Amino acid sequence: MITIYDIAKKANVSAMTVSKVINHTGRISSATRERVQQVIDELGYIPNSNARSLVLQRTQMLSLLITDITNPFYTTLARGAEDAAHLRGYRLLFGNSDEDYKKEKDYVDAILSTRVDGVLFAPAGDRSLQHLKQLQERHIPFVFLDRTVPGITSDIIAGDSREGAIALIRYLVQLGHRRIALVNGSSEVSTARLREEGYIAGLRETGADINPELVLRTGYRDFSDEEGLDRLLSQPDQPTAIFAANNMLAIGVIRLLRKRGLRVPEDISVVCFDDLDLASAFDPFLTVAAQPAYEFGFQGVQMLIDRIEGKSPSEAQTVILPSELRIRASATAPREQK
Repeated sequence: MITIYDIAKKANVSAMTVSKVINHTGRISSATRERVQQVIDELGYIPNSNARSLVLQRTQMLSLLITDITNPFYTTLARGAEDAAHLRGYRLLFGNSDEDYKKEKDYVDAILSTRVDGVLFAPAGDRSLQHLKQLQERHIPFVFLDRTVPGITSDIIAGDSREGAIALIRYLVQLGHRRIALVNGSSEVSTARLREEGYIAGLRETGADINPELVLRTGYRDFSDEEGLDRLLSQPDQPTAIFAANNMLAIGVIRLLRKRGLRVPEDISVVCFDDLDLASAFDPFLTVAAQPAYEFGFQGVQMLIDRIEGKSPSEAQTVILPSELRIRASATAPREQK
């Protein structure tokens, strides 16, 4: 088995110099670094990760804990996170909580026993507080992905949920809509609260109708609340448009509308937060406030590794990524204006 001493002998340097090249530490001339790396490549040396962990007090492993792997936003985010981790010499472990606190706790317990260096964390909701405190108590750094939890201060990479919601409401009002319903996630989730704030702010700004009966709060996954949708549609002044707080809700809403014989957008318009997967690019339909999902993952991992390696300021950092309004076929002027 090739050792660093074999490399040192052939490269005519000390074993300490070889160790610095392997671990990207210390100050070494570029010529020496290139010579050592050439010998490493020639000999086919593979660093012992356990030994490296002992030297650096790090495992070079990160955890990505998200809430819904079926959501294209998170699959694209995971791609960005994996790419960034690979570039920085880290490996990425994956977990999916399904918006379930119990499952999330199980993953956090596994993270605590695995000795990962840090966590990219999309919390299920406000009750994730105790799970996050466990990470803090063990001094495991984490970066919030879009969602935050009251009582916890940490680095965060987030979308501008409030402004994205306002942009969607403005667009619907420009089309002529006045009665706009909101199908939202749980009020325990910070992004749901921000998107509802943006919904209300957009209605106020444009002078559109504000009616609490036009707000339906559910979960972010697998929308199937037929009774709730029927309540929205049975209002004396039926909504002419629906703002769904994410893409999965929009898909569920459109499915149930079609089940009731309602066409989108001919009978009712639908817009939402977050785009769909690549397949939709061939025949895009939904008007969306699209978030840069890949950048969430890529920049989130960069932020996390900088924190792990002591390259971040002492105070928590916040990066806000703007959304992009993508106008497509799912929204049009209300029927009474046609």
